[in-house]
Amino acid sequence: MLIGGALTASPRTFGVVDPATGEEFDRAPDCDGTALDAAVRAANDAWPDWRADAGARRACLAEAAAALREAAGALAPILTAEQGKPLRDAETEVARAAARFQHLADLEIAPDVMPGSGGERVEVYWRPVGPVAAIAPWNFPLQLGAAKAAPALAAGCTVVLKPSPHTPLATLAMGRVLAGIFPPGVLNVVAGTDPLGERLAAHPGIRKINFTGSAATGRHVAATAAPDLKRLTLELGGNDAAIVLDDADVDTVADGLFWSAFANCGQICMAVKRVYAPAALHDDLVGALAERAAKAVVGDGRDPATQIGPIANRPQYERVRGLVAEALAAGARAAAGGAPLDRPGFFFAPTVLAGAEAGMRIVDEEQFGPALPVVRYRDVDEAIALANATPYGLCGSVWGADAGRAAAVAARLDCGTAWVNGHMRMSLDEPFGGTKHSGLGVSGGPWGVRAHCEPFVLHVPAP
Repeated sequence: MLIGGALTASPRTFGVVDPATGEEFDRAPDCDGTALDAAVRAANDAWPDWRADAGARRACLAEAAAALREAAGALAPILTAEQGKPLRDAETEVARAAARFQHLADLEIAPDVMPGSGGERVEVYWRPVGPVAAIAPWNFPLQLGAAKAAPALAAGCTVVLKPSPHTPLATLAMGRVLAGIFPPGVLNVVAGTDPLGERLAAHPGIRKINFTGSAATGRHVAATAAPDLKRLTLELGGNDAAIVLDDADVDTVADGLFWSAFANCGQICMAVKRVYAPAALHDDLVGALAERAAKAVVGDGRDPATQIGPIANRPQYERVRGLVAEALAAGARAAAGGAPLDRPGFFFAPTVLAGAEAGMRIVDEEQFGPALPVVRYRDVDEAIALANATPYGLCGSVWGADAGRAAAVAARLDCGTAWVNGHMRMSLDEPFGGTKHSGLGVSGGPWGVRAHCEPFVLHVPAP
């Protein structure tokens, strides 16, 4: 663990499982209450100096970006071993984590100035809220760890970063890379099993929680934060819909749709989780997606030929298996896949389900795995109604030959971000957040920095 700028050992450890084998391959330190108190105390002690010098903060963030780029060759194999993703995808994740730090190093948040009454000048400054608990998930532990830590650090907050117990090792290794860059106590990394996350969220020394995970856990985090009125950013996943219009060319859209659903083994909050196809195109689209599913190379992420790795952990593997089995029993048809692969580890065949319908849990809930239901619709109004009939509202997309028409349909989706003829394209400059049960607050660009601040308003009399 990284506490107060020093690397510390723990007498308690827990096992970390390689999803490609299903077996434990390493152990991680299990942070206890004493160590957690030390981490939060270090963050509080470091905050006054860290918040005072924006130039020093930007210099540290830039140095952190360079260090992560240099360490990619060491970090990526650890990430693949504990999470399962192909090694080249792990390398991309490290690069994106570095890009987050660099982006925030280059971003300066200036005060807002406006005229006040009587000719006075009103200046609005953005002051950091204080120590932040950054709780990252297992699907992108480094990228999302950086997406939480970097804007908080840029704002002038200090951070206690906690990775998922399924994927602690790469984040701890990232902490070792960054240990000498930030002043002591500015960035702390703690790993451990439950209830470490709850204890961190409830800790009285924490002023804000930035959490990514399930909606159920997010509600618990919010309840834990409520007594102390901690500030919250909650990114709670989604059940993203993709609507294919009747003028779409199936061969043109099939690749984009497939990889928007199956990248990272389908374990992306903003991935396509369900496809709505017009009756005239349904069968052709199902066939095109199934063809790609059958050809996708599923295997150990350390094999250069692998395109799709295993599901990242046993609980998620069992959830996907159960949802697919339920859908098949309820009348859906597996045009591709439909079952686990007969090999060690948490491998599940890329699955395309034809004849899926609302009411099936794999349509109504976020499956977060390599299984894609395709739902037939009659007209665009029905497709929009079905797409919006969910408690989630993270992202969505519309696919068609007429981009203007598709954009008009996309504007009717009840979500935070929508695309035309694509999905998951996103820059570091834009805001990212969801509606309904997909979360609270916004990340990305200046919005993500200000999410870790509170406004301070100064009225200056006219000369």
